[in-house]
Amino acid sequence: MDGMGATEDTTEPREPRWLSDGEQRVWRSYLHATTLLEDHLDRQLQRDAGMPHVYYGLLVQLSQAPRRRLRMTELAKSAKITRSRLSHAVARLEKNGWVRREECPSDKRGQFAQLTDEGMEVLRRTAPGHVAAVRQAMFDRLSPEQVEQLGTIMRVMAEALEPAGPDADLPWLR
Repeated sequence: MDGMGATEDTTEPREPRWLSDGEQRVWRSYLHATTLLEDHLDRQLQRDAGMPHVYYGLLVQLSQAPRRRLRMTELAKSAKITRSRLSHAVARLEKNGWVRREECPSDKRGQFAQLTDEGMEVLRRTAPGHVAAVRQAMFDRLSPEQVEQLGTIMRVMAEALEPAGPDADLPWLR
């Protein structure tokens, strides 16, 4: 080197902030519990209605929408799934007669998913068993204070993880 202003980069890569033993236990407990909960709800819904939990969630979203219909892009966004996965799910729900697709009159590329009367009836029949499964797996095991704490924790996490900005990698745009 000639010493004319050139500097050598001596910064070393930062060591990752590894999880403490306590954080590792909490993380593993969280993963274990959420995996078991999703499996529990999937099994209940498969047994009672022949559908996975994600399909039930789509039917619920549609049941709460005006005229029981949503644009496919809005349904993908609210379900936090890719458009491809949504299209496959809606095709299965259509095959069962629970949902139908409609063309969007103002946008030739857009489509609506609409909950049929038969789909609404499936929700009415399935909801009591589903809420019992949720209650048994989660709320009956927690004190009111723990329920409040869990709600606060989940809101903080969701707010921090919600994609934002023009460069956000949004699954419903894939």
